[in-house]
Amino acid sequence: MGQILIRNLEDAVLADYREAASQNQRSLEAELRAALLRAKPMTVSKRQDALKRLAAIRALTPKGVPQTPAEQLVREDRDGYRS
Repeated sequence: MGQILIRNLEDAVLADYREAASQNQRSLEAELRAALLRAKPMTVSKRQDALKRLAAIRALTPKGVPQTPAEQLVREDRDGYRS
């Protein structure tokens, strides 16, 4: 496993991560490791794979079939229209 050293972090950023680590009952190092995993960038190949999967999902909907916008469905659900 690799190691890194990050210099010149703002005190406020470090304080926020210390507070988060305390709230999550883990060390500062573990909190920063978790934050790096959450913010892990998507590689080009993973992005291409995701775009292919999305295109396959889009292809399942026949052309010319009108789709109800998601916000309308949510609104109807909240208003009790779709009970």
